[in-house]
Formats: sequence, C-alpha cells, structure tokens
Amino acid sequence: MRRLSGPGLSFRRALLAALILVTAEAGAARLTVFAASSLTDALGEIGRVFDSRTGHQTRFSFAGSSSLRTQLERGARADVFASASLGQYAPLRSQGLAGPHTLFARNRLTVLTPAARPLIGGLAGLARPGLRLIVAGPGVPAGEATARTLSLMDASGNYGPEFTRRVRANVVSEEPNVRQVALKVGLGQADAAFVYRSDLTPGLRGKVRTYSLPDSVNPPVAYPIGVLKGSREAEAAAAFIRFVRSPEGQRILIRWGFLPAP
Repeated sequence: MRRLSGPGLSFRRALLAALILVTAEAGAARLTVFAASSLTDALGEIGRVFDSRTGHQTRFSFAGSSSLRTQLERGARADVFASASLGQYAPLRSQGLAGPHTLFARNRLTVLTPAARPLIGGLAGLARPGLRLIVAGPGVPAGEATARTLSLMDASGNYGPEFTRRVRANVVSEEPNVRQVALKVGLGQADAAFVYRSDLTPGLRGKVRTYSLPDSVNPPVAYPIGVLKGSREAEAAAAFIRFVRSPEGQRILIRWGFLPAP
C-alpha cells in the first residue's frame, strides 16, 4: 500500500483537523446570560471556567435587574436570567417568559465612603446635613434593599429621630444599577453610598472605606436564576445553572463577596 508523504500527508492532516474542529463546534452552544450588575466579576469568572470545561461560548449582558427584565419583556433574546431579586424574576415566570428558578447566592449591603473622607459619627453620620449620598434607584434590587435597611435602622431607634427622612434628604443621585453607585464613590463623586458587599472589587480597595451594617437591619438578598423560555440552548443553559450551583461555582461566588445559596 502506497503511503502519502509531503503535500499529500499535510493535506490529510489538515482535513482531519478541520473535521475535528467542526465536530467540536457542532456540540458547542453559544449562551447568552442576562445578569445583575453586581454579578459582573463572579459570573464572569464562572463563565470562563464553564466554557473551558464544556467548549460552550457564554456571553454576558450585565445591567440592573429591572432593566434586564424590561428588555426581556420587550422581546430581547437570552438563555439564562440571573437576577438580584425574586421580584424581578417572578413577573417573567408569570408571563411565560421564564422557567422555574433556583436560588444560587445571597448578598448583603454595606456602606462605602471615599478613603480620604471617613463617615463622621459612623452610620448615624449618614443623616448629617450636607452629606452627599448616592443610592440605587427605585425598582433596582439594591435600591429596594437600601429602602428596607433604612426603614429597619429607623425602627431600631439607634440612629436618631426621623433617620430615614434625614438620610433621604442627603441623596444627590439615584443610579440605574449598583455598580455605578460603587464606581462614583471610588471616583470621589459622593461622600457615602449603599452598595452590596460584592461590589467591593479589587479595583476599589484602597480607594474606599467600608462600614458594616448590623445583620438586624441588613437582611440578606437572595438571587434567583433560571432558563428563559425562548432559549435555543436550554440543555446548555441548564448545565450552566448547575455549574453555578456546584461547589466550585459557589466557591467562586463566595470569593467575590457573596453568601452561599440558601
């Protein structure tokens, strides 16, 4: 039997490599994940690990959960929705746009200030006249969590009379997502802000100070995730969610400041 050599052998090797590539790509999925902005770093890392293990290609669209929900209601196509609030996921389920959810992480609020401008008087100083406070806007999960925490702080009686009213009088900006809130503090455009613990990214450390809120006024926020009904890659989307919920996925989330799933 005559053996190929030279150009003939090179051609056969190139053809075999092409066939292997086509076969691999045929089994790979292109996933689109809509995710809350607070998940930017954690899910970004999870997506890279997931893709390296499966051959899939995962693309993320990060924004405020309420904004992502609106996009999906208006016909945007995605495979997975990871929200920072069940209140932004549940309406999609009731409209037949999303499947059942599972909770995959929890988060808590913290207060940030620029490193050079500490919060005078501690947390009670949030009500000091003239302080420039930035929060996430109404309908944004971080904004809803902030309102709940302020109400609990007010009810505790530990922060002075009419605490919520006085704090609200200091709000100079309501942002469409929590990452923008954290960014503005890092740039020194505010004296204080309510953000999630997970928003204290490596890029912010050294630029800001953090003030922990007592658990009694800072209930954890649960994050739901689920496959969207319009997904063309439902099997791969379900595999992505399983990986997020896996011990490895949970370790990544915890490393980025999240609490483990309930």
